[in-house]
Amino acid sequence: MLLWFAGTALIAMWFTFRDPAIDHRLIIAGALLPDAIDVFLGTTNLMHTLAAPILLLMGLMVCTIGRRQFRRHALAVPIGIFWHSVFDGAWMNTETFWWPFTDSTSSAANIPLADREVLLIVFMELIGLALLIWSWRLMGMNQAERRRLFLRSGRIDRDLINPGTRGY
Repeated sequence: MLLWFAGTALIAMWFTFRDPAIDHRLIIAGALLPDAIDVFLGTTNLMHTLAAPILLLMGLMVCTIGRRQFRRHALAVPIGIFWHSVFDGAWMNTETFWWPFTDSTSSAANIPLADREVLLIVFMELIGLALLIWSWRLMGMNQAERRRLFLRSGRIDRDLINPGTRGY
């Protein structure tokens, strides 16, 4: 599923953080990363745990000491992974989600996508498409200048967040 995670992550960021400086492209990449890695590995033991984004976040914080701009930019990836966990319902499989605090060392757990009916997946993708269209409008992507800003930096226009202020 691509549209579901891209759409839910963008809308969730819009309504929770409203941060015009964060790279929303990396939020989307982070939201897609868990399934991409776990499909490649064939298991949910890694990216569908709470430990994965926390360890990534901690590693990122340590590796970017003294590199504030890069840190601010890269933080979007673990945030996207957290959004994936929320909108995938990864927390519903407590054995996997709470690893290593549970005894779940089995690689027999399916990725959540494999347990869903095809009709449900199609429905979720349609909802994701609707959320992407909605975010396109919310973020003013119908204006070329805002689209260029988003494509170049992943940012959204500050005027949409803080009316009355100007600048990027």
